[in-house]
Amino acid sequence: MREQFQLFAEQWWVNLLILVPLGAYYFWRRKGLALSREQLTFTALFGIGFGIVEAAVVVYLRIATGLIYASPEEILSLLHVFPVHLFLIELLREIATISMLVAVAFLGAHALKERFALFLWAFAFWDIVYYVALWGMIGWPQSLTTPDILFLIPVPWLAQIWFPILVSTGTLCAVILSLRKR
Repeated sequence: MREQFQLFAEQWWVNLLILVPLGAYYFWRRKGLALSREQLTFTALFGIGFGIVEAAVVVYLRIATGLIYASPEEILSLLHVFPVHLFLIELLREIATISMLVAVAFLGAHALKERFALFLWAFAFWDIVYYVALWGMIGWPQSLTTPDILFLIPVPWLAQIWFPILVSTGTLCAVILSLRKR
């Protein structure tokens, strides 16, 4: 089944994420980012590995809940009947994911600007690889117009797959284009 292209994500403010790579590039472009090839490589490797692990966890969660091939709409309609402890586990998983990406960025750089760049770099690799790994593991998403629940905090964020892929790809470009010339 082919979904129709949707330009906007739900919640309205999720659409503002498209400004992240643009804003980052705007602020980094003049002085540039002092990141080495090694910092970028190892942070990318973490993001790639973490994206695969996260996809596996989501597959296991969907199997455990019987929602392996459920649409985001079906999942959202069932959230109110999910046991509270499962919902809390999912919230904790999301918080842990962001915490780990922040920790890697703090370990990888000293200056705040470079830490933020490494966080976005790792996040972008994690996000792209997450969808590629899900597709490889269970054949989902079927296309870039497949809708997904991006996060649950503070409320569910909904968008088609093309949106987070575009933001992540833009972020990778912003980092690369902002590197200081050596």
